[in-house]
Amino acid sequence: MLKQRIITAAVLIPIVIAVIFLLDTAWFSGLFAVFVAIGAWEWAGLCHLNMAYRYVYSIFIVLLLAALYWANNSAIYYAVILAGTVYWLLAILLVVLYQKQRNVLPKSVPISLAIGLLLLIPMWTSLTVLKTVSGDGAVLIMFLMVLIWGADTAAYFAGKKWGNRRLASRVSPGKTWEGSLAGIVAGIVIALAYVIVSHQVLSHALAFIGVSIATVSISIIGDLMESMVKREANIKDSGSILPGHGGVMDRIDSLTAAGPVFVFGIVNLGVGA
Repeated sequence: MLKQRIITAAVLIPIVIAVIFLLDTAWFSGLFAVFVAIGAWEWAGLCHLNMAYRYVYSIFIVLLLAALYWANNSAIYYAVILAGTVYWLLAILLVVLYQKQRNVLPKSVPISLAIGLLLLIPMWTSLTVLKTVSGDGAVLIMFLMVLIWGADTAAYFAGKKWGNRRLASRVSPGKTWEGSLAGIVAGIVIALAYVIVSHQVLSHALAFIGVSIATVSISIIGDLMESMVKREANIKDSGSILPGHGGVMDRIDSLTAAGPVFVFGIVNLGVGA
């Protein structure tokens, strides 16, 4: 399993880096919309929709993304990112209550599909907004990816070696407090390296590191949230398109939370670029 994960990552990471740095905003946003469409397909499956409705849901989300891109309105983009950020703050409560055996996840399929919109559209919007940052857009997207990958990797290996206390045993038994702490420490190190290389002033550097800590922390909630939904749906993986990793949603669950929170933070604090 680990070998498959490494091979898949070794193939995908260079492709992701090339897409981030070599494509312009239009092609980047369009290609990422394809991944969002696949994620929407998988999310609709977690909601137990049949094939026809899964196609409809995926197409609907792509049309929404196209409308957002065509509008190219910063106020609308900000509103979408704000909605995503607010949702993830509420998701913390959903995870905590579920762990306390108080399941308040919506049973209604329409509400679950609406949650899918709050997962996928703010994520796409946040990356599109980052890509448009003059001179630094691709660098900021790459930083966000490295931040998530680095924290996730540190959490995985530290949890395997030193993990004793379960973070949320009812949601995801494999996650530990020790692993999560290691992920946050890794995030601090990555952010510190970025602010040093980018020569940011002290006030901006501290704010940027704070945003990075919040981003890593909420990415853990993103992972737990999808685990919770899959557990309720009695499904192990959201899909099988990525050998060793499962589906697209299994790979972008952290990014669905981290993307909007990261962009919301740097936009409001005026740091990062």
